[in-house]
Amino acid sequence: MTYAIDGWFAVEPGGVRLLGTRCAGCGTVCFPPRRDSCPNPRCEVTDMEETLLPRRGRVWSYTNACYPPPAPYVAAQPYEPVTLAAVELDEVGIVVLGQVKGLTVEQLAVGMELELTSGELADGPLMWMWGRAS
Repeated sequence: MTYAIDGWFAVEPGGVRLLGTRCAGCGTVCFPPRRDSCPNPRCEVTDMEETLLPRRGRVWSYTNACYPPPAPYVAAQPYEPVTLAAVELDEVGIVVLGQVKGLTVEQLAVGMELELTSGELADGPLMWMWGRAS
């Protein structure tokens, strides 16, 4: 299977995991992963360590896309609205945006717990997505 973005997530036997980085100096957690320097303006450390991010979080915000995006994005034909959620990851507190699988906007609420899953995009590659927490 081809990943939509190499190096940002992995599908493992235990589930989907986002791949982030943590600053060795101040502990700042980043997604997407950074290799060069800490994003904390008060930290000068350049040693970023790869870390697996939590699989669960709570909805911070959500919306839907009721119209197909412009090229070069490949939309399904016929186009079906896509639900998106910004989810604050447990334990690390960063917010990660992703498509929601199996839930509509009407079924989401701020504070609702979601869990990482994956699904294919319209043009075939695999992407992380948010789904109902098990």
